Amino acid sequence: MASPTGTSDAPFGRTLTAMVTPFTSDGAVDYEGVQRLAAYLVDEQRNDGLVVSGTTGESPTTSDEEKDRILRAVVEAVGDRATVVAGAGTNDTRHSVELAKAAERAGAHGLLVVTPYYNKPPQEGLLRHFTAVADATGLPVMLYDIPGRAGVPITIETLFRLAEHPRIAAVKDAKGDLFAGSQVMASTDLVFYSGDDLLNLPWLSVGAAGYVSVVGHVVGAELASMADSYRSGDVENALALHRQLLPVVSAIMTRTQGAIMVKAALKLVGQDAGYVRPPLVDATEEQITALREDLITGGLKLAD
Repeated sequence: MASPTGTSDAPFGRTLTAMVTPFTSDGAVDYEGVQRLAAYLVDEQRNDGLVVSGTTGESPTTSDEEKDRILRAVVEAVGDRATVVAGAGTNDTRHSVELAKAAERAGAHGLLVVTPYYNKPPQEGLLRHFTAVADATGLPVMLYDIPGRAGVPITIETLFRLAEHPRIAAVKDAKGDLFAGSQVMASTDLVFYSGDDLLNLPWLSVGAAGYVSVVGHVVGAELASMADSYRSGDVENALALHRQLLPVVSAIMTRTQGAIMVKAALKLVGQDAGYVRPPLVDATEEQITALREDLITGGLKLAD
């Protein structure tokens, strides 16, 4: 299924949000809530892509059946006007291949494949893992390089080799090494996306196509404007937007786990995405009070 927003220099779109998964108070997936949130993120927050069942979507605690139903719900809601990227990465290559095939059947436009976590494979293991997943379907693949969670980085040399695969198209970088990313972009066709909201503008400045964001749940429109401004040469406005969003990024990304805070933020702006699943816990009243103040400082209009 062709991406409705992808281009040659931004194959997954430019402003993507790693979407949370709405849960009810008893822990069930709220599939109607999934579709409402997807439509809000695309139609009101200007996201031209969504990542489904990533870490922010609490993928470690959703079953394969739930992942399939969540993806199908998002494709049905916004798949005609936004690129839908399915999280298919696990620390088991065979399982990742199965998830990739299921995502293709469900209508995903692309795959996000994270570095295998916890088991710390060597670089040759990473090469074989990513290649196996990319070989399994006809979908373009975005690698997710996040050594803080996985324990292992994808080295420059491995990225050079992976770039030779016809379906490995991009990297979501949460490693924060802008120099290494610049070297890869200068020597390969891999497209980079910021995978760390703290570094969104710096990544644009060295050639990234856009972002896979968490704060895009509530400031996606501002992030899209920042990318538009930078690409059009209005660096001054891009910098002003970057600075305006600092309180929002700090509130959501630096105080506790991102899914916890972004669900609290969505509730404050009138887009209730429900609860988190254990082992995560919902935001405390103290955290919500601080979050409210920071969202207002960042220019957001709250529901109350």
